[in-house]
Amino acid sequence: MFDDQSQSEIEALIKANPEFKQLYQRHKKLDKKVMDAELGVLPIDTTTLAQMKREKLVAKDRLTRMYASRMN
Repeated sequence: MFDDQSQSEIEALIKANPEFKQLYQRHKKLDKKVMDAELGVLPIDTTTLAQMKREKLVAKDRLTRMYASRMN
């Protein structure tokens, strides 16, 4: 998700900000579930999959904003 950012910066933010940590973990969990569903490993209906994708996107957007605002 944060491919262009330093992993050490991400890890520091995870340690310093409990909300960021929780959202980061939630995003990773959703990412794995979505990937498994798309591969057919996790049987899931299309409505649930779409909802998971939206939730994952909301988490990513929030994480991105939190990462960007860390400088302020």
